[in-house]
Amino acid sequence: MTRPPVDHMVPRMRPLSTRRATVVSVLDVGSTKVTCLIARLTPRTPDKVLPGRTHDMTVLGYGMQRSRGMKSGTVVDLEEAEQSIRLAVDAAERMAGLTIESLIVNLTAGRLKSEIFRAVVDVAGQEVDEADIQRVLSAGGTHSVTDERSVVHSLPIGYALDGSRGIKDPIGMLGKKLAVDMHVVTAESAPIRNLELAVNRCHLEVETMVATPYASGLSTLVDDEADLGVACVDMGGGTTSMAIFADGAFCHVDAIAIGGHHVTMDIAQGLSTRLADAERIKTLHGSALATSSDDHEVIGVPSVGQDRHDIVNVPRGALTRIIRPRVEEILELVRDRLAASGFAGRVGKRVVLTGGASQLTGVVEVARRILGRNVRLGRPLGIAGLPQAAKGAAFAGAVGLLIYPQVAQIEQFDMRHQRRLMTGTGGNYLTKVGRWLKESW
Repeated sequence: MTRPPVDHMVPRMRPLSTRRATVVSVLDVGSTKVTCLIARLTPRTPDKVLPGRTHDMTVLGYGMQRSRGMKSGTVVDLEEAEQSIRLAVDAAERMAGLTIESLIVNLTAGRLKSEIFRAVVDVAGQEVDEADIQRVLSAGGTHSVTDERSVVHSLPIGYALDGSRGIKDPIGMLGKKLAVDMHVVTAESAPIRNLELAVNRCHLEVETMVATPYASGLSTLVDDEADLGVACVDMGGGTTSMAIFADGAFCHVDAIAIGGHHVTMDIAQGLSTRLADAERIKTLHGSALATSSDDHEVIGVPSVGQDRHDIVNVPRGALTRIIRPRVEEILELVRDRLAASGFAGRVGKRVVLTGGASQLTGVVEVARRILGRNVRLGRPLGIAGLPQAAKGAAFAGAVGLLIYPQVAQIEQFDMRHQRRLMTGTGGNYLTKVGRWLKESW
């Protein structure tokens, strides 16, 4: 029996309607929690459209469950992952009073990797039209297609026409050679397929997948940060990932398999307590910064074993001395990855920290020292109806998944037609009309 051919391109979304409201459902599958949001996206009037925000978002349903069967964003137990997803989606559906069929899902696993390519197509001195844009984007998107890796995003970060660079939108311009610089994000195919399988087992379809740091950046960046250059660092439970934005475009991604859960495990081992108690102690008393009162304050730590009423008192300073080295290690890795990206100069002094682990006391201050940049904590912006518990940095990725459909049109090209498009030429008027008719049906 032969296997069906594998599609090495994450499925693309249809553009949102600009005339009527649309219900969008998203699923943030993390190492510590699974969140499902169902929201109504209502088109804004043209005078109120903002960059990346063409619709108003109102949450209709919300569901969150403790993540099971996941490690560093990768499915390690299919049945447990399915159960977590099923419970989170069911809670959101009950609250919204709706039944959903498909979801936008985040992706952190699979060793996310960025590559920059330049693709060139011949437009034969004619006006550049939409079909020419599709051809050049398709040409750029084929570079990273392999059996082992799949394309998650393929984004134009700049066009050139006959050598003239810096063109934002070449449609309607005249020229002979149309070029595009593409940012192609790839991930290992197996983790993508396993995550999709976990969702499919809940009788749901994956509409598309979005790199987690990209989604977090969409929901937390403000004003001109993306234009000036900024690094958005999402500190999750099992993974810390980074997205770099410059000139308004998403231009680099990276991820390391260390996150807040590793801090929890250090506490559990260092204080000899259960993981659940270590997580509670971290949340209530944890800090990455030492203070003068640390050795005078005492924390009660439940012991591991049958007699959990046996409480051991330890100074708060001992907890800080466990937390601080791990937080410093994570941020030093981020600093090194940022330096190796080639975009450190473009980022300048701007870094936004988000994700659940970024909420630990003192992380922002330690990040400023280690990264040597201005660091702020990023929370999801511009969404109504979120419960108070879901308005923090831990939910930046989930909210960003709701924003993604509003910007998804910049990578709306169809890989199924890539061979026909790439071998075509500008042609005359009748040729272009024929091609447009074939592509429209």
